[in-house]
Amino acid sequence: MARGIRAIARGRLLKRRPKGGPKPLRELIDALPEDLRRKALSHSSWVQHRADSYGRLAFLGDSVLGLAIAEHLFMRFPRADIGRLTKVHGQAVSGRACAQVAQELGLPDLVRAVEPEHSDGGIGSDALLESERALASICEAVIGACCLHHGFEATLPATVAAFASQVELASETLIDFKSALQERLARNGDRVRYEVTGEDGPPHDRRFEVSATVGGRVIGKGTGRSKKAAEQAAAAEALDRLGD
Repeated sequence: MARGIRAIARGRLLKRRPKGGPKPLRELIDALPEDLRRKALSHSSWVQHRADSYGRLAFLGDSVLGLAIAEHLFMRFPRADIGRLTKVHGQAVSGRACAQVAQELGLPDLVRAVEPEHSDGGIGSDALLESERALASICEAVIGACCLHHGFEATLPATVAAFASQVELASETLIDFKSALQERLARNGDRVRYEVTGEDGPPHDRRFEVSATVGGRVIGKGTGRSKKAAEQAAAAEALDRLGD
C-alpha cells in the first residue's frame, strides 16, 4: 500500500475510533429500542418464538464483530502477513474474548433484568450466564442489534473500542515485530533501542508512547496500553519505513 494511501486510511480510522474501553458500546446498547434490546438479551426458552431470542442477532453480530476487528488489524499492522493477522483476529474475537467483553459491558445484569418471572421450565439466568458460549453469543447479539439500529459507522468503532484489550493481548503474544526489526537491522550491524517518551490516561486506561532509535536516530514511534504493546507498534512503524 502506498504511503499516501496508507496515511489517509489510518487517518480515517483514527477519526472515528473511540478510546479503548466498553463505554461507547454500552452507550449504544442503552440507546437501543426496548424491544430490540430485549431480543438481544433473551434466551430462546424465554420467548414464544425462537426467532425473538438472541440467536438471530448473534448471527449478525458475529459478522459485524469480525469485520470491525479485521479492519482495525489491517490498518494497524500494515507489515503483518495473513497468517499473523488471522491468528490475532481469531484470538481477539474468540468465545472467551467475547465472554470477557460481555462482563465488562455489564451484560449479565441486563440479562437478569429481562428474565421472565415464570419461564415455564426455561433455563434460569444464573445457569445461562455460567455458560461462556451463551455469554459470548449475547455479546455478539447486542453488537448485531446496535448495527441494525445505529448503523455501521457508529457500531464498528465502538466495537473496536470494547475489544481493545483483547486485541492488545492477542497482538502482544502473536505478533513479534521487535524480533523482525532487530533481524533487519542486524544485517548492517545496527541495534535498536526503545525509549518511553510519554504516558497518559488514568490507571485503568494507561497509554504509553515509545520511540525506536538506532544510534540516537528515531526510526519508529508507537503507542499502546502497555510498554510492550507500544514497543511492538514502534517496531512495526520502523519496519514500515524501512520497507518503503
